[in-house]
Amino acid sequence: MTAKVIDGVQIAQQVRDEVAARVRDMARRRGVTPGLAVVLVGDNPASASYVRGKEKACQEVGIVTETFHLPGDATEGQVLALVERLNSDSRYHGILTQLPFPPQVHEATVVRSLNPAKDVDGLHPYSVGLLAMGEPRFIPATPYGIQQLLVRTGNDPAGKHVVVCGRSNLVGRPLALLLAQKQEGANATVTLCHTGTRDLAYFTRQADILVAAMGRPWVIKGEMVKPGAVVIDVGINRVEDKTRRQGYRLVGDVDYDAVKEAAGAITPVPGGVGPMTVAMLLVNTLKAAQLAEGRTDPTGAPVASS
Repeated sequence: MTAKVIDGVQIAQQVRDEVAARVRDMARRRGVTPGLAVVLVGDNPASASYVRGKEKACQEVGIVTETFHLPGDATEGQVLALVERLNSDSRYHGILTQLPFPPQVHEATVVRSLNPAKDVDGLHPYSVGLLAMGEPRFIPATPYGIQQLLVRTGNDPAGKHVVVCGRSNLVGRPLALLLAQKQEGANATVTLCHTGTRDLAYFTRQADILVAAMGRPWVIKGEMVKPGAVVIDVGINRVEDKTRRQGYRLVGDVDYDAVKEAAGAITPVPGGVGPMTVAMLLVNTLKAAQLAEGRTDPTGAPVASS
């Protein structure tokens, strides 16, 4: 058996098309265009590339976006002052703080300084608390994207055993909270594994849906996967490849060639989860604009148009 490839690029385009239609409708009905402010500190090439991709996606769907770029030696106080100004700026319904920051700027301090109503990354303790309570407002974009990949490909997590490998605050923990909730697109039995898990393969072989988010290349091998399982690879790892012009290539946490022979469906790297992360950021920005305009309930769920 060769696994069906889950095309994250195609599904992300579907999501962007839906967002674009809702942005146009909001502009027509309410005279409001969603806005996203991006805070970028320093000159990390990967961060700059991510920001350019997010800017392009915003422009495609009609979301107004502006990047506020501070130098790499900016103080934490300068970053906090910028965030405070953006918190009060009604042009921007969402604020994205592009991580990582330089070492002199504490990520947690900056994230906690965000207005929770503009926390489109879903990282503020208020957002995390709502998610833990089963009343999510802004779901972190990568877990949200994974959920949409599953639902939109007919792999509903309901009643399934989902094994999440990785416990980061960006992916593993919020994904486990999200998929365990008693609601549509979730209602799964979730096991959360990590680098301290003994006999990882014992757990992964039980998974109907296996999510690899450990940040280690090829850690999930073919013999670790239950036949027919859905495998979601979150990893983006650089490995040396002298045949490539840049001297490296991107691979996931899953040994793709081996696992695809056992799995029923699998996401590639690149072209799987990554495009969905950007798409769901757009969804959250639209939701933030709806919230600001009173078109959502307190958790951020859209309400019927009047």
